[in-house]
Amino acid sequence: MILVSACLLGHKVKYNGGSNDDALLQACSARGRFVAVCPECFAMLPVPRPPMEIQYGTGRKLLEGRARAVDATGRDLTSSLLLGAQKILRIAEAYHAEVAILKDGSPSCGVHRIYDGSFSGRKIRGAGAATELLRQHGLTVYSESDMTEARLQQLIEEDIRRDSIRD
Repeated sequence: MILVSACLLGHKVKYNGGSNDDALLQACSARGRFVAVCPECFAMLPVPRPPMEIQYGTGRKLLEGRARAVDATGRDLTSSLLLGAQKILRIAEAYHAEVAILKDGSPSCGVHRIYDGSFSGRKIRGAGAATELLRQHGLTVYSESDMTEARLQQLIEEDIRRDSIRD
């Protein structure tokens, strides 16, 4: 199975109650190879909720205890972000997932860039907490912008082959 950010599949789980619909991923979801995931929802954060960013670093530093996650009101949500990342890892392990396609920019799912923690709209290079944890456990993580029809088809075919070997 391939983990995919639920917001990319049309689930209204984004902090503001919306989604980040991705037409390519939605078109391929009917093939039954995707598991929709949302670390923030799995951490029991409400929808909608104030936006959240990582301060003093990226997901890696957050996992190391050298950064923190706060929402726009100043509420420390570090433990929630870490809990959501752990739950996503458990799901990946349960499904023997080796690949994830996650929403770039998110403090949980960011793959290439995340917001810088100042709530000013600026982004920095780095990954979110869930992405970093999945990578530390051997998963390959892509963002939605990394996906082409050919790449997605290849990932699905590789996933089907892995499942047939496992059976």
